[in-house]
Amino acid sequence: MHLQRDGRWIALAGTRVVVSAVALLAMLAPPVVSARTDLFDELFKQGQASNASMKMLTASFVETTTSALLTRPLTASGTLAVQRPSRIVLRYGEPEERVVLIDGDRMTTSWPSRSIRQSRDIGAAQKRIQKYFVDSSPNELRSHFTIAAREAEDRPGTYLVTMVPRRKQILEGLSRLELWVDARTQLMTAMKMAFPNGDTKVMTFTDVKPNAPVDAARFSVGAP
Repeated sequence: MHLQRDGRWIALAGTRVVVSAVALLAMLAPPVVSARTDLFDELFKQGQASNASMKMLTASFVETTTSALLTRPLTASGTLAVQRPSRIVLRYGEPEERVVLIDGDRMTTSWPSRSIRQSRDIGAAQKRIQKYFVDSSPNELRSHFTIAAREAEDRPGTYLVTMVPRRKQILEGLSRLELWVDARTQLMTAMKMAFPNGDTKVMTFTDVKPNAPVDAARFSVGAP
């Protein structure tokens, strides 16, 4: 049950963590904008400029999952590394060691304590991600999502971008996406995904380092 849920999340986060062109839209804090300027458009414009120089990203994370099937939220922690355009690895340390690696159109999960090693093709999902997120302009994104951007009240000093899918195909896997960006450091600090069955997954990020050097061996399921 847990493996299925985690696999579904990473297939979405294999959405380039849904963060590639849209969530990394926040790698630069927006300037003061006039009342006539849409904040999301400004964030997107600056994010595109930032993305041009973004090749690598590393961070530590805490992941919290809620579900009607769980008696209490499930919390896990670990590290994340991204190598653009299509390599992502999450290494969980607590409460159990496991690795989720996305390399192009393949997603590999290794969970030693449960004797699990699984690999599958996620090419179709990657193409949808490319279509709905990466290759879209702000206006095109608005045709796929209802989008709002504002200063976050629950996380002072950050901007909150909320995206609610309009299309049935997207709604089948994701009912709401929220992204928080630190206005001072200009880095994403958290993301929350809500799924159609009521489950939620929140990831908070610390020690985020753009373009930090990463050993190529890290993008291997057998790497330490």
